[in-house]
Amino acid sequence: MIDLHYWPTPNGKKVTILLEELGTPYRIVPTNIGKGDQFTPDFLRISPNNRMPALVDNEPADGGPPISIFESGAILMYLAEKAGRFYPQDIRRRYEVNQWVIWQMANQGPKLGEAGHFLRLGDKQGDQSYAVRRFTDEANRLYGVLNTRLYDRRYLAGDDYTIADMISYPWTVNWKGQQQDIDEFKYFKRWFEEVSARPAVQRGLAVTAGPAEDPEMLSPEERERRAKLLYNQRARPAPAE
Repeated sequence: MIDLHYWPTPNGKKVTILLEELGTPYRIVPTNIGKGDQFTPDFLRISPNNRMPALVDNEPADGGPPISIFESGAILMYLAEKAGRFYPQDIRRRYEVNQWVIWQMANQGPKLGEAGHFLRLGDKQGDQSYAVRRFTDEANRLYGVLNTRLYDRRYLAGDDYTIADMISYPWTVNWKGQQQDIDEFKYFKRWFEEVSARPAVQRGLAVTAGPAEDPEMLSPEERERRAKLLYNQRARPAPAE
């Protein structure tokens, strides 16, 4: 059984999409990042970067003890390799996939995440117009990268649907909130609509981790506590010897 430490964010949904595509049994372990579950000692043992998702495979292919993996890209590679699906075996095609998985982790996710952060922040911390322009422009550039890649191929790594598509797709679902217009990117839009129509993708997007929270119902004190918890983090002290 797979234990997936999860909260329904784009990074979490990358993994649930793959698990649904594979038909792999899994158990959701809710990791409420607003409350701070990602900072507990038990979670940090499997995800030292205090970020979800993280995975524990209780039945690894080598028959050994459970294996834990953090970082969504590594999790997708592990699951797809174990199942022998959505991850080519020959070196040329595999590296077509690898480079787009790494592109997503290094570029699309961080930059679109920053765009969302500053758009949500508004003027609460002063004038954010430069940051908003900087990251929405970068988001636009990245949609352009996807669009150009897809103009002469069906999927990001070629003719076959792979983890390269699954890892990039969830960050594009909120294109409106990122102040983008997908009609500007017709090749990307074709891909987006095709991936969106896959039943396993729809199931993966729908995975929850308990009742949804309404931020408006939180007290001002709790909202302030969560903001301090999630933003402007600094180094955590190493364990004492």
